[in-house]
Amino acid sequence: MLLRLQNFRGDVLRFLTEPDVPFTNNQAERDLRMMKCKQKISGGFGSFDFAVSFANIRSFLSTASKHGLNLLEVITDALEGNVSVFLSSITTS
Repeated sequence: MLLRLQNFRGDVLRFLTEPDVPFTNNQAERDLRMMKCKQKISGGFGSFDFAVSFANIRSFLSTASKHGLNLLEVITDALEGNVSVFLSSITTS
């Protein structure tokens, strides 16, 4: 473990020099919780393709939420093929 900390010192302590980097991985764990909940309730995803689709949609909605976007508008835009609206919103915020 000491060797790993030495090898990744810059990454482990990055939160000290870059204020945008969180000092815990709590947000990552929260993002994964919904996946595990879905898996528990349904007993799995049924297929690999469905699991990938579910993960992509969750990621899309999570990113929109973190940027303070209206989820209904984001979903509507995505279904209409207007993902450029979403992309421009997250790159300017």
